[in-house]
Amino acid sequence: MTDHSYEVSVRWTGDRGTGTSGYRDYGRDHVLSAVGKHDIAGSADPTFRGDRDRWNPEEMVVAALAQCHMMSYLYVAVTQGFTVVDYEDRAVATLVSYPDGTGELTGTTLHPVVTILEADRVADAEAAHAKANELCFIARSVAFPVHHAPHTKVRAAD
Repeated sequence: MTDHSYEVSVRWTGDRGTGTSGYRDYGRDHVLSAVGKHDIAGSADPTFRGDRDRWNPEEMVVAALAQCHMMSYLYVAVTQGFTVVDYEDRAVATLVSYPDGTGELTGTTLHPVVTILEADRVADAEAAHAKANELCFIARSVAFPVHHAPHTKVRAAD
């Protein structure tokens, strides 16, 4: 077993001069940073008084799931011997918020569209999503189900 460490910083930039003196008196804007990387402008979801032009935490979780699944899937493709030449995904998550102010993500569905070269490997390419889900570090870490609705295409021979 090998341990890896990841460090990010979050800096709140939403003080409008009166701090958190009232629910409507402060901004939700913040900046995410990590050494050697570009900053990411974050906020809350607009429903919770955030800035729609900035990434919110829920979108970041869904993006992490989609990104991790893709990386795991590409690895599975190599180990199983079929060739992926294009990969796109549209990931959707559901958040339930409760009257007491709490909430939780209750599920997500990834919709990967994968293009492969081998017409006789479409079934293998579809089945590889289950293995990729088993390997995905983020999917293994969340407390809600991660579903997949994949579509596989075959690149036409030139």
